[in-house]
Amino acid sequence: MPILHVVIPFYNERATLGPCLERVVAAPLPADWGRALALVNDCSKDGSGDVASQLVKGLTARGVAAALLHHPVNRGKGAALQTGFDHVLTVAAPDDLIIIQDADLEYDPNDYAALLAPLIAGEAAVVFGTRWGRHARTDGLWRKVHAMGNRVLTGFSNLLTGHRVSDMECCYKVFTVSALRTIRPRLTEERFGIEPQIAAAVARHRLKLVERPVTYAPREVAEGKKIRARDGFRAFWVMVRERFRR
Repeated sequence: MPILHVVIPFYNERATLGPCLERVVAAPLPADWGRALALVNDCSKDGSGDVASQLVKGLTARGVAAALLHHPVNRGKGAALQTGFDHVLTVAAPDDLIIIQDADLEYDPNDYAALLAPLIAGEAAVVFGTRWGRHARTDGLWRKVHAMGNRVLTGFSNLLTGHRVSDMECCYKVFTVSALRTIRPRLTEERFGIEPQIAAAVARHRLKLVERPVTYAPREVAEGKKIRARDGFRAFWVMVRERFRR
């Protein structure tokens, strides 16, 4: 039975971690597919690690495969993803798939089946979600600024990589095991620069990439959103550096 490995990095997500995992476990998958969760605690300070430990025990008792990994110091989302990827690549079978899932409630795991479909059909090696095609809330000043910045970053990434995607920064990215194993050596960014670096690595290895719409319910900074303007500047630097990196 093929497995969908869900890599879930988190930092200070005590309030949302439980509901997020329940959504992940309840999300419908294609027939005859199983799931396994790989949670990465990026040295949370709010007790999220303890909450995650109890949640993983509960999931295991219910027969859900789940692993919890810890960083001794806070290193960033990119580093947490790399830790999760390395774990998954040691246990995944060739026909398995890997998806990134944020630990907040912005993204809906009910989109999994649609995201997996192109990979299962052999139409692509990588799938990016896009938040701008369906049910995306862009009301409010912060959301408008965030959406505008995202489009600028995505456009610049497309210019440098040759991709034709609308949302390079979307959390939902799905990989075949072969694709992730191929790009993993090029992934070094420890914070939010990991997103453009993934896009650049996919382009570098000429992996077939397609995009699918996802549901998105953004939260505000006051609600725990962690990305900041400085991360946008870092993303530009990463894109330029990766374009000329050998």
